[in-house]
Amino acid sequence: MGKLLESWRRQLVGTFSNNSETIPEWELELANGTDRGYYGPGSAVWAVHGSMTTIIAGIRALLLQALHPGAMAGVRDFSNYKEDPLGRLAGTIRWIFTVTYGDTTAARSASEWVLRLHERVQGTYEDASGTLRPYSANDPELARWVHLAFTDAFLTSHMEFGGPIPGGPDAYVAEWATAGELMRIDNPPRDLAGLRKQMAAFDPELRSSPTVQEVVGFLRRPPLPKNQLIGYRVLFAGAVASLEPRHRELLGLRDPHLGPFKLPVHVPVKLVLRVIRFGLGNMGPSERSARERIARLAQETEERRQA
Repeated sequence: MGKLLESWRRQLVGTFSNNSETIPEWELELANGTDRGYYGPGSAVWAVHGSMTTIIAGIRALLLQALHPGAMAGVRDFSNYKEDPLGRLAGTIRWIFTVTYGDTTAARSASEWVLRLHERVQGTYEDASGTLRPYSANDPELARWVHLAFTDAFLTSHMEFGGPIPGGPDAYVAEWATAGELMRIDNPPRDLAGLRKQMAAFDPELRSSPTVQEVVGFLRRPPLPKNQLIGYRVLFAGAVASLEPRHRELLGLRDPHLGPFKLPVHVPVKLVLRVIRFGLGNMGPSERSARERIARLAQETEERRQA
């Protein structure tokens, strides 16, 4: 039994670390640095990003982002998510956790690295009216949609399935606006009402397409180990249930049903999240490194004060 449990834990950790057998070096390096970073213990961002609800949020964010034909064109033309899904996931996690837990230099460097990668992601796409338009991953409005979809996904998933947020939803949106600015987004939303307003402004541009349905199909049935598939299906159902009806309709998805009856998702989702928390531990390596850095800096400050 012990060997089976350990094997399951290794596979679970591997899903989020591109099958690395050790803690990735970049997570350990977050213990270095010369300041607390943009966030810290007690922040809304740490509360949300330190929760297991980020797994649901990741699914939800990808579904939302796919609805913008410009963003979808970049996935179609440049992404290798089907061939290397864990690698793509690991890269996204690295940016999120570096901005969340790193010092300000690390957060800025990680964002600049992503911006440089995006420089080559350019092409054309057909918008909702059928007009051929150019796209660039670093286009300010396309980047805005990605930021909005991310913010909305992580906030809503935590509000639905997680615990309290220090300062409430407005605090999370305001704090994570800094990440938007690091990605060169002008005037990112700073409260929940602003987030909802900016997202609604994109409604005329969103549409479904065969490529969107390919992404939906992949996210519905990703190539995960068999012992993770049942739990994933529950989390996917939770992500779908948390979507706005207009987005769910465009994606061709519906709330989980058994015949005419809507199935409850909150209890099974929270149960799966608790199981994952048991497998991964109460604190991830990135947060642990950040706490080490913050404690070290506090000690150095106290030593200088006493000198």
